[in-house]
Amino acid sequence: MLAAMPDSAPSPVSAGGPALRGSDDACPGTLRLHRADDGALARVRVPGGVLSADRADALLAAAERFGDGELHLTSRGNVQLRGLDAACGGPLAELLTAAGLLPSAAHERARNIVASPLAGLDGSPPVSGWLSELDALVCGSAAAASLSGRFLFALDDGHGDVDALGADVTLIAAGDSCLLRIGAEDEVSRIPGGEGPRAALLAAETFLRAARDSGAWRVKDLPDDVRAELVRTVRAAAGPAVHRPRPRTATPTAPGAHGSPNAISVDVPLGRLTSTQWRLLTGTARRHGDELRLTPWRGIVVPGPFGRPEDAADALATLAAAGLITAPDSPWAGVGACIGRPGCAKSLSDVRAEAGAAVGPVGRLPVYWSGCERRCGHPHGEWIDVVVAPDGHRISHVRGERRDPPRTVRDDPAALAAAVASARA
Repeated sequence: MLAAMPDSAPSPVSAGGPALRGSDDACPGTLRLHRADDGALARVRVPGGVLSADRADALLAAAERFGDGELHLTSRGNVQLRGLDAACGGPLAELLTAAGLLPSAAHERARNIVASPLAGLDGSPPVSGWLSELDALVCGSAAAASLSGRFLFALDDGHGDVDALGADVTLIAAGDSCLLRIGAEDEVSRIPGGEGPRAALLAAETFLRAARDSGAWRVKDLPDDVRAELVRTVRAAAGPAVHRPRPRTATPTAPGAHGSPNAISVDVPLGRLTSTQWRLLTGTARRHGDELRLTPWRGIVVPGPFGRPEDAADALATLAAAGLITAPDSPWAGVGACIGRPGCAKSLSDVRAEAGAAVGPVGRLPVYWSGCERRCGHPHGEWIDVVVAPDGHRISHVRGERRDPPRTVRDDPAALAAAVASARA
């Protein structure tokens, strides 16, 4: 059935030509740096969040050589380097290319793939085969070079964790087959598991043709009639429809040991890792499985094997001593924030400092602090939204597309911390 959709040709620019999309998409990458108040910013795509220890070392080397020496995790399991000299683009690209982190200059911003962080480690099926094949297909597609830096693929192991993140094209493991979801549609197509990556790419290429007139960057941005036609076209080519609504809320990977233990997981306060913390994580990976998986919830999974539960406990204790979140009862669990001031000129305050000052009892709901109405990097599903406004901080409860009327708290740190704790409870 997939043959009914046009195949993609190998990209003539996959070795480093210009991307096909014009300057309308300002999403940063490693070749297009973003100017921020604390220097230039590079966003390094890490498909599926999967890094070898050597590639993790290369990222730290780039941060220390060109930037502020820290690594900043994103809500798509990527890494941002901040505080860069605007003239470092060439040497930075050379370093990342040598490490295998920049396989195609034309596609570097299109390699947006999230994957279930515990796939294959907790009894769920692995998605590593899908991941490597899809990444290679994207980098080999001339059309895919014009995907927006915001377009997102998701590979879900069947638990629904990354299916809930609002990707444009999602593959879901389902026994020997897989389910293909386009946007937020409740109906998915069942296809043979081996055809999943190719079907995902062809769906993305079909989206590009559908978006040609509207200039939409993502499936949700398409006009309703165009989006409906896109879904019909993909479904006709991919396979029969199955009713499977997208989960309303994503379930983050819990910090701690997993799979008896086949892996350990840590969360990163506000997504910012010091060089010491990064070295501890890469050292742990080398001793056990030589791999790190960055999660869409600004955390890191280190696959094992760890042998004995005591080995996993010792590793977690070392990482906890370095300031990482290793248990769900940490006061920092579920707390997130944008970069805020002084890194962002649009931010109205230093929201990271405010979030730290307001850390209190563990809340039922995650909370995200934004320095302006753009809410960069906010979570999905249900969460407490704290946004800085000229008249104070506006706190609201978000449930998917629904948002409760906000409560405004004036500039009183104690009152703000109390209001946030109450909302999270």
